[in-house]
This record gives sequence, structure tokens and C-alpha cells, in this order.
Amino acid sequence: MRRFLALIAIPLLACVVLAGCGGSSKSTASSSASAASSPGANTAVTATGAFDKAPKVTIPKANAGNSLTVKTLIQGTGTTLTKKDALAANFVLYFWQGTSSSLKANTYGGSPTVIGGTMLPGLESALIGKKVGSRILAVIPPAQGYGTSGNAQLGITGSTTLVFVIDVLKAYSDTAGATGAQVSTGGGSLPTVSAKSGTAPTLIFPSSSPPSALVTKTLVKGSGPKVAKGDYVIAQYVGYIWRTKKVFGSSWSSGSPFGFVIGASPEQVIPGWDKGLVGQTAGSRVMLAIPPAQGYGSSGASQAGIKGNDTLVFVVDIIDTIHHG
Repeated sequence: MRRFLALIAIPLLACVVLAGCGGSSKSTASSSASAASSPGANTAVTATGAFDKAPKVTIPKANAGNSLTVKTLIQGTGTTLTKKDALAANFVLYFWQGTSSSLKANTYGGSPTVIGGTMLPGLESALIGKKVGSRILAVIPPAQGYGTSGNAQLGITGSTTLVFVIDVLKAYSDTAGATGAQVSTGGGSLPTVSAKSGTAPTLIFPSSSPPSALVTKTLVKGSGPKVAKGDYVIAQYVGYIWRTKKVFGSSWSSGSPFGFVIGASPEQVIPGWDKGLVGQTAGSRVMLAIPPAQGYGSSGASQAGIKGNDTLVFVVDIIDTIHHG
């Protein structure tokens, strides 16, 4: 569904695999005078600044220690995070290798991201039990990150320590879905949709051919703010191929809602989503019947079983929309 769907599954490196988040750069973190390796180096990492503003991070010019270090720099007052929650967050991420560190991701000034599903062990330990509104500093050694094998694709070696500073903006249950009033179940020339609370909707297809143009059908009408171009949208979805009448993808089965910027350039979702969801309200459930030209095009997506002439049907639950700027 998205180039950054790997965000919500192991390996979790948050925005490093998110298109448009930026690549490696020289560290803007200041360095302490100590050049020697120290078991206490991890506890010397600090971050300052206001919540939801890019922090100033100080990482010692020393070899990292082997222990997981977690600090709550700002104490939030919101709900407590559990293993069943996904969170919308802004963060910075550094790689700490030897006696140097480099900035690898920074979501401040842009859009937040959703972190959820199966996390790296150290990241899960750092976040579970914390409250929404908190700023968390986590220094994650290899043993609680990517292990001795590292991840060559992401530039992580077996000795790379990860340093996160994470601002927890909101939290969403893994069963979060539409909250508005039901206004339709579809049907007619479109699939009929049924759903139980907290589970993926199921579709029964008509015998007719799929529509040739994009069709947007509101099934549940939410009372939240309208989705506008540039918003960061948190959603659940299930996607079917009309030809096979089978599911090819679902956030419900991944263990976490996911987030994306609507109308982004470059795009973060297929065109049918960008066109069909703008103007819908948070709390709504929307069915999208998407022809090939507004889906994956003539190339299709062979890894998902989608051919170049396949019409797709999504049922999207708009959980929240976050406007920045």
C-alpha cells in the first residue's frame, strides 16, 4: 500500500525508511570532551528544548555503553501507552557508531509518523507505560536494536547504537476504527460492507462489472474535522481486488493503524486515496472503488497479486487527522 509500510513492522527504524524524511547528515548534536569509552556514556546523552519542537541533542564523543538507557525528559499527562497502542509522534534519530554520531531522521517541521505494531525491543521498553504528552530519550544498544547482524540496507552495523528523542503526540488502540453514525452499507453496483466493532470490514461483491471511474461512498459519517490536503491522516484499511474478491492488504492484521500525508508530493498513497478522502471527516468509514489509473496503474503490483487492469476496493476508517502549519 505504501512505500513506508515497513514502518509498523520489524525491522522498525521509523522514518529512516519513510520517503521524504531525509537521509543521513552530519550530526548537529554537540559532543562532550571525553574521548574515552565509558560504561556511563549512555546516561550522559541529553536533549533539551520544548515539546513538539526539534530538540538539541548532546551525545558524548565516546564509545556507547551496552545498557538500554531511557529518560522521561518531559512528563505527559495523557493516557498511558500499552502494547496494543500505536502512537503518533515526532522524533529525531541518531546513529551512534564508535565515538561519533550522525542524524538519520527528523520529523519536526514536517509531519509526525505512526509507530506501532511489533517494535524493536529497546523501543518497546522505552515507550510502553509512558504517557501521551511525554518526551522520551532512548539510547538503544545493538542487543535491543538490530543485534550483532545489524541491517546493511539501513546502514546499521552490529555495533550501532540508536538514539531516539520521541515526543508522543497521540495514541490509538490497535482496534481503533470509525466512530460516527452509519449511513450506508454500500450495495447496488458496489460491494456490500459489514463489520463488527474493532475488526476489519468484510465485503460481498455484486455480479456486475466494477465502475470505470473513482467512486467514493461514505458508510459511517464521523463528526471530526474534515481531511484537507497536507493533513497527516491516521487510518485503518482493508483492501480487496475486485477481480478475485479477496483481501490483498489490511492494517487491521498488521497490529496497528498507519499514517500518511494526504496530497503529498511525492505521493505517499495511491491517487485514488488522495482524491477520495479529501473532504471526508475524522471518525468516518469510507469505501473507495478505484480503477487502475488511480491505483497502481498499468504495471499493477505483482507482489500483492494486483494486475494492471485490476479495480481495487478499499474500506478506510479515518481515525484522526492532524493539521500542521
